[in-house]
Amino acid sequence: MTWIGVELGGITVTTVALDADGSVVSEIALRTPTTGGRLEVVDVLETGVRSVADEAGITLDDAGAVGVATPGMVVGGTIGGASNVPGWSERFSLSEFLQERIGRPIRLVNDVTAAAVAEHRFGAARGQMDALVVFAGTGVGGGLILNGAAYEGGHGGAGEFGHTVVVNHGATCPCGRRGCVEAYAGRRAMNDAVRVAEATGQSTTLFDLATANGHAEPAAEDWKRALEDGDDVVVQSLRDAVAAMGAGIASAVNLLDLDLVVLGGAMVDALGDWYRYRIESAMRPHLFLQPPTVRVAPGELGPNAGAIGAAVMAQDHADGLAEG
Repeated sequence: MTWIGVELGGITVTTVALDADGSVVSEIALRTPTTGGRLEVVDVLETGVRSVADEAGITLDDAGAVGVATPGMVVGGTIGGASNVPGWSERFSLSEFLQERIGRPIRLVNDVTAAAVAEHRFGAARGQMDALVVFAGTGVGGGLILNGAAYEGGHGGAGEFGHTVVVNHGATCPCGRRGCVEAYAGRRAMNDAVRVAEATGQSTTLFDLATANGHAEPAAEDWKRALEDGDDVVVQSLRDAVAAMGAGIASAVNLLDLDLVVLGGAMVDALGDWYRYRIESAMRPHLFLQPPTVRVAPGELGPNAGAIGAAVMAQDHADGLAEG
């Protein structure tokens, strides 16, 4: 049996097909629509599923359930609160939309919860009973592994790390609230902050780099290059991001007494050890247990983690139904 997983990111829709051993047999990456509404995004999700099945040499009838990893809060097959995706802010039944189109059962899950499952099954959290997985890209998300399994909470909203408040009455987050981790460490909010700084007369090369690289908005690699060039505005924004990530992660570690934090996502992957070591250093003053026992590790599965985890969760869900 082949299992299909899709991750909806702020920039890319990643779709994979897994064999019974969890190996990726085909993968497709498509651009996430930045205009229009939810139907345009659903069109791309459907295209990804059909394309990856074709590349794997199977029909959709040959596939098991399809897993879909999406930003926002997932409740009973519905999604809402994902401000970084067009039409995803107001809740709707994504499972019904897709199931009608592709004729396969849909397992809908938060994107970083899916990534956490993938890292726990195949990656940096293998063998761990408890772990926090934090991904920083267009936004900032989190996923929890507790007692050896994904913890989604009573309403599917567990792990919304990006909306942990770290600064009372702080910067406005894309979600509309103030002081969230994502308001400082999500690339969309960081781009906006640099744009405001530029408007006040501060000099930055970030947007010129993005234009030169063919990006409508600065991407992670543009941030990396600007950092390497010593862009003062970018350096200050990254300092703010590090401080917010450090305080937020330390609070989660203090609450749950975790031994492992896995960091991933486009911003973390692009900035590498420079970013990870600074976040780990920023955590230390906030940690209750001294000396600290928590370990911070990079994710091992890269940009496919969410799609792989979605496929695994779809398979596990279908197996559970069959056993029941």
